[in-house]
Amino acid sequence: MKNIAILGSTGSIGTQTLDVVRTHPELFHVSALAAHTSDVLLESQIEEFHPALAVLTDNAAASRLQQRYRGNTEILGGKEGLLKAAAFPATDTVVTSLMGFAGLAPTMAALDAGKNIALANKETLVVAGELVMRRAKEQGVSILPVDSEHCALFQCLQGEQRDTVEKLLLTCSGGPFRGRSREELQGVSVMDCLQHPTWSMGKKITVDSATLVNKGLEVIEAHWLYAMPYDQIQVVVHPQSVVHSMVAYRDGAVMAQLGTPDMRLPIQYALTYPTRMSSEFSRLDFWNMPDLTFERPNTDVFRGLQLAYDAGRAGGTLPCVLNAANEVAVEAFLQGRLSFLAIYDIIEQTVARRTNRFHPSLEILCEEDAWARRYAGELLERLG
Repeated sequence: MKNIAILGSTGSIGTQTLDVVRTHPELFHVSALAAHTSDVLLESQIEEFHPALAVLTDNAAASRLQQRYRGNTEILGGKEGLLKAAAFPATDTVVTSLMGFAGLAPTMAALDAGKNIALANKETLVVAGELVMRRAKEQGVSILPVDSEHCALFQCLQGEQRDTVEKLLLTCSGGPFRGRSREELQGVSVMDCLQHPTWSMGKKITVDSATLVNKGLEVIEAHWLYAMPYDQIQVVVHPQSVVHSMVAYRDGAVMAQLGTPDMRLPIQYALTYPTRMSSEFSRLDFWNMPDLTFERPNTDVFRGLQLAYDAGRAGGTLPCVLNAANEVAVEAFLQGRLSFLAIYDIIEQTVARRTNRFHPSLEILCEEDAWARRYAGELLERLG
C-alpha cells in the first residue's frame, strides 16, 4: 500500500485525488492532508480518510478546527505545519497541488525528505526548475507530472530514446475566448472568463487558460521535465480537449495520448505508475466522437504564451518574476480591479523592469518573487 500526502487537498486537484483513493482503497492510504482556509471541508476529509496529520496554513482556520476536533489526527497550522506535512515520515509520495509560488517550499521540503512527487503545481518548475530537478536527481526520487498535458507527454515518451524526439506538441483548448479579437476582449467579465468550454478547474488556472499564460507556464514546465529546448516545444490549439498532447519523432511518427477531459485519469496514472490500474472513469466513444481540430495559437491577441516563452528562454529569475506578476494581476482581475487585457501589461512591464539573476538559490527566488509582487502591486495602484 502506498502512503500519500496531499498538499492542497480541498482544491480541485486535491479533491479529485481523493476520488482516486476512493476508487482504490486497497492501494492507497492518506498519511497527511494540507489545505489553506477550508477547515470544514478538511474536517470531513479527516473523518473519511483518517490521516495522521492535517494542516491548515491559515492559522485562524487551524485554530477553529483544533477547537472543535476530537479525533486522533494531529492538527497543525501555518507554514511550519505545511512543511511538516510535506516531509511526513510515513509518506511515500507527495501530491503537490497547492496553487502558485506557495507550492515551491513544501515541494523542496518533500524532496529533501526523499519523497517522490506527483506534481500538480506547475509553478514549482516554472520558478525553480533548475533547482528542483537537480534536487530530485541528488535524492534519487521521481517527479511524475499530474497535469493532463505533461502526463500525456510522459506516456508518449515511454520506451523511446530522447534523442529521437523532434518536437513536443502541447495541446491547448484555447480557453473561453478562442477566436476573439483584441477588440472583442475589451471589457470581458470575470464570469465570462470562468466559463471554460471543456475543463472544470479553479478560478486562477481558468483565468490563466483564458490568457494562455497557463500554456506558457506548461511550456516552461515541459522544458524542465523533459530537458527539451524551447525550440522543440510547440503549442497546438485543440478545442475538443481529447488529444492531451503529442510527441513528434524524427522519423515522422507522432504519438498521441487521448482521453476524456477528466483530471482523475492523469492523477491515477501518476500515483500507480508504472502499473495501469482499472478505473470507472468515463471512456472515449469513438463511434460518437466529435471532429478533432487543431489550430495555431494567436499570440498577437493572447500574449501570455509568448511572454512565457521569452521568459523561459531568458532563464534565470525571469520566469519567477513572470509568475509572480501574473499571480498578482490575475488576483486583481478576479477582484474586479483590473481588466482582462491589462493582465498582459502588468506581466510585461514587471519582467522588463527586473535585471535577470542566473542559477538562483531558493532564497534568491523568494526575494525575486517578493520584489515582483511589490512592483506589480505598484503598477496596479497607478492603473487604479
